[in-house]
Amino acid sequence: MRRAAYPAEFLGTFVLVLGGCGSAILAGDRIGFLGVAFAFGLSLLAMAYALGHLSGCHANPAVSLGAVLAGRLTWREFGGYVGAQVLGAVVASWLLYFVATSHAGADPVAAGFAANGYGPHSPGGFDAGGAFVLEVVLTFVLVFTVLATTNPQAPVALAGIAIGLVLRSSTWSASR
Repeated sequence: MRRAAYPAEFLGTFVLVLGGCGSAILAGDRIGFLGVAFAFGLSLLAMAYALGHLSGCHANPAVSLGAVLAGRLTWREFGGYVGAQVLGAVVASWLLYFVATSHAGADPVAAGFAANGYGPHSPGGFDAGGAFVLEVVLTFVLVFTVLATTNPQAPVALAGIAIGLVLRSSTWSASR
C-alpha cells in the first residue's frame, strides 16, 4: 500500500461530501436536483483525477469493498480505506453544519439538515423497499463503472469522466 492512500481517501471523500452534500444543503433550492447531481459528479470526477494515482480515490466504502472482491485491495487496506472515508465524511459534514448554522436565525436541524432516505425524506416519496432496491442497483452501477474503467485493459485516461458521470446520473435518477 502506498503511504498516501489513506490521506487521499480522506480528502476524496471530504471533497465529495463537501461539494455534493454542500450543494444540496446550502444551494439546493437554487440549483435544483440537476445542479446537486452535477456537484456530486464533478466533485468525484475532480478527485478521481487528482487522487486516483494515490489510492484509486474510491471515496465510498462500497467501491473499496468492490476493489477487495476484485483482488485490487487487501482486507487490511480495506479497513484503513473505510476509516479514512468515514473520517473525511464526518469532517466535511461538521464543516457544512458549521457553515449552515453561521447566520442569524439558522436552524438547519428543524429545516431537515441533510435529511434523506425514504418516505417523507425522499424527494420522490419512495417507500423503504423502493429506496433500498434503488440504492443497491445504483451502488452496483457505480462500483461496476469504477472497476471496469480502471481495469488496465480499459482506456484509463477517461475513467474519471465515466465515474463522475455515472455518479451524476445516479444522483439525478434517485432524486426523480
